[in-house]
Amino acid sequence: MEKQKKSVLLLIALVLGVAYVIYSLWYWYGGGALGQVGTDSASQAGAGFAAMLVMPHLTLTLLAVVFNALGLLMGKRGFALTAGILYAVATALFPAYFFFVIVQMILCFVAFARMRDQQGTR
Repeated sequence: MEKQKKSVLLLIALVLGVAYVIYSLWYWYGGGALGQVGTDSASQAGAGFAAMLVMPHLTLTLLAVVFNALGLLMGKRGFALTAGILYAVATALFPAYFFFVIVQMILCFVAFARMRDQQGTR
């Protein structure tokens, strides 16, 4: 049984994904955007609405990062494909932030295409 080499593409996608999730969580919930909100109720409602709109995108991106890590650490093609699909759905849920996850999505799909399954075939 030969040892499978780790995918550099999945590693790059994982690093970018983790950095984006950390940044986004800080920005939306840790004092970035919501910390700059004024004291009037209109601005607080707008910030809450914006955070509510971005939450499904962030949730799927976080889930994609988990599958990305599983694909990298376990060397399973299915996890890499799942991560790519989740990045794509996260892009569709909040298209304004597509540029934050498009690179990870492409890297996961390319890594999936290059990986070999357990039997050694494509």
